Amino acid sequence: QVQLVESGGGLVQPGGSLRLSCAASGNIFSIYRMGWYRQAPGKARELVAAITSAGNTDYADSVKGRFTISRDNAKNTVYLQMNSLKPEDTAVYYCDSVLVQGNRYWGQGTQVTVSS
Repeated sequence: QVQLVESGGGLVQPGGSLRLSCAASGNIFSIYRMGWYRQAPGKARELVAAITSAGNTDYADSVKGRFTISRDNAKNTVYLQMNSLKPEDTAVYYCDSVLVQGNRYWGQGTQVTVSS
């Protein structure tokens, strides 16, 4: 199993920045990919960004050029740097991990609110 703990959410004004962190523990050596998803009220959960163990990244079109996903292997942590935030970025952000065996684990979520 893998345990994921997210942090870094909060309230920010439009145009501002936040950095989310996701610390992984447990069977971390089997992690193939880690990602960030978000879910706004009344909407489906959607992929924001993901990074594989090889360092390959993927982004939703809506966040390209504004968000950056990165990982610190020494700390078993994945980050999501969010710049130029917009009100439509408001959502609960979830970290997930996918193991090479196909198992998937989710964090508890962290609220991001972009509002003036």
